[in-house]
Amino acid sequence: MTFDDIRETRRILGLEERATLREIKTRHRELVKQHHPDAGSTDDPTMIRKINAAYRVIQDYLTGYQFSFTEGEFYEQHPDERLRQQFGNDPIWGKG
Repeated sequence: MTFDDIRETRRILGLEERATLREIKTRHRELVKQHHPDAGSTDDPTMIRKINAAYRVIQDYLTGYQFSFTEGEFYEQHPDERLRQQFGNDPIWGKG
């Protein structure tokens, strides 16, 4: 797998650079419903194969992904907590 594979997968699935597992699954389901051959609403009969192949690439990528449980990554994912940690005791902005 290369980064170009990931980039193409994001393009096919219509994903941003950051996406949650829920967003990825939801987007996959939406596209499958839209492009399924039984729906008859697609101009490209191979699109369902592309969508499913792209989803497999994402699943393979996520299976090997190493999650970070560092404090820095926590604050990156939860910016409100970062602000609370930085300014929580400030006399003007925090509880003082």
